Amino acid sequence: MASENNGSRSDVEMPRKIALVTGITGQDGSYLTEFLLEKGYEVHGLIRRSSNFNTQRINHIYIDPHNADKALMKLHYADLTDASSLRRWLDVIKPDEVYNLAAQSHVAVSFEIPDYTADVVATGALRLLEAVRSHTADTGRTVKYYQAGSSEMFGATPPPQSETTPFHPRSPYAASKVAAHWYTVNYREAYGLFACNGILFNHESPRRGENFVTRKITRALGRIKVGLQRKLFLGNLQASRDWGFAGDYVEAMWLMLQQEEADDYVVATEESHTVEEFLEVSFGYLGLNWKDHVEIDKRYFRPSEVDNLKGDASKAKEVLGWKPKVGFEKLVKMMVDEDLELAKREKVLVDAGYMDAQQQP
Repeated sequence: MASENNGSRSDVEMPRKIALVTGITGQDGSYLTEFLLEKGYEVHGLIRRSSNFNTQRINHIYIDPHNADKALMKLHYADLTDASSLRRWLDVIKPDEVYNLAAQSHVAVSFEIPDYTADVVATGALRLLEAVRSHTADTGRTVKYYQAGSSEMFGATPPPQSETTPFHPRSPYAASKVAAHWYTVNYREAYGLFACNGILFNHESPRRGENFVTRKITRALGRIKVGLQRKLFLGNLQASRDWGFAGDYVEAMWLMLQQEEADDYVVATEESHTVEEFLEVSFGYLGLNWKDHVEIDKRYFRPSEVDNLKGDASKAKEVLGWKPKVGFEKLVKMMVDEDLELAKREKVLVDAGYMDAQQQP
């Protein structure tokens, strides 16, 4: 749209950048979408068809597409296991940037469904890379690609871990992420694709899935505090992780695609804390002793454990100018506050007889 200035000239509004996001309904996808919308992007998300809606993390920013002037986030059905859908939407949407965040991302579950995990996480990334390559070859357009890596790729390699640290994956999920990482490097080197790997260490938030250990803890803690639950069953309390805030980490994803040259970056807080430390901070924040409520259940131990992940994010700090804003204790308290409020709302419904406490121990 043009606007006249003193009747002598017009300023033409720059076209919006367009981003395509897989995994938009996940924790990272929701924070990234918020971030990109604030930057003035038009965001298109690919979602899988399901009988149940799984859009709760983005419902607050969803606008009906019939309101065309305001609906800057649009959702489309596709799947990383369906190459034709990926290429079709690339041709239709014509994105400037593609963020591949979709995955079967639960490490423990990947031992239960290894074939599916590899198909989505590893081969799915390859399908999307090939769709981007063929789209750019046919159209002459430039599309920048971000691949979501994981600190789990380092596995048994001792910390600190940086971009030059060898990978030693210890799960089907981690091995699949390693494959996706090298597919991305290969497409960058073989075809000149602007493709970046973000090796993100553990990043949490109140939007984290409830079967991930940090959210499992804070969700149970809220219920324990209001009397809806008594026990929390966990596995290895000595596993140590570099935990940051997901809202901080999506900025690093975006910054990677704003550079002149594509490269790979570790994104981390450079601090490591055990699950036991997470318990101490979270339960202590509400005046409780975690030892009164936590029991160890061997079913939650992995067939092959990853003992200690701690990132070296020097390159991201120097090249991208990125650094985390939310520290460990602030992150834990943020999650506890949200889940305590959720538990209080749940208790109102339980007390009124509208729901039961789901037979929690």
